Amino acid sequence: VFFAVLYIYAAAREQPISWIWAIISSLFWAYASFFNFKLFVDVILQFFFIITSFIGLYNWKYGGKEKLNLTVSRMDIRLHFWIIVPGLFMSYLFGYFFARFTSAASTYLDSFTTIFSILNTYLLVRKKIENWLYWMVIDGVMAYLFFTRGAYYFSGLYVLYIVLSVDGYFKWREKLMTSIPQ
Repeated sequence: VFFAVLYIYAAAREQPISWIWAIISSLFWAYASFFNFKLFVDVILQFFFIITSFIGLYNWKYGGKEKLNLTVSRMDIRLHFWIIVPGLFMSYLFGYFFARFTSAASTYLDSFTTIFSILNTYLLVRKKIENWLYWMVIDGVMAYLFFTRGAYYFSGLYVLYIVLSVDGYFKWREKLMTSIPQ
């Protein structure tokens, strides 16, 4: 939990070390999701986060394949479309699969948060400011999901993540506004 808060706090400040905290946090989350809450899709998400955290670290520290300084930018409407429409479709498919073939809890909501977290992590790696808005929604659903599973501490943690996402959005917006020529 401590590492997850460090991750979000550091990411809001565009610090590459945020990705190291993400790796450590994801290892703990995977364990808890599997053994304590039976949220199997969330376990998949945590392993995805570990892989993308290495990619994020590389992109933020070295500029990715292009070796360019990655800066905060905005998404265009087409990218929103390519995030939302396939995300909803994949959420349904995963939710159906896990509802039909496993004992997993809350399969559709778990799948929604997993799929959109995967898609949104791409936006964070690419420093798209809208990632923080997506995180607010995802974290709100996760707070509800953990609350309904009796995991009140984790639910409260996701409420804290919403607050940190608001902070991240405003920090990145300020940086974006100062980089736009007047």
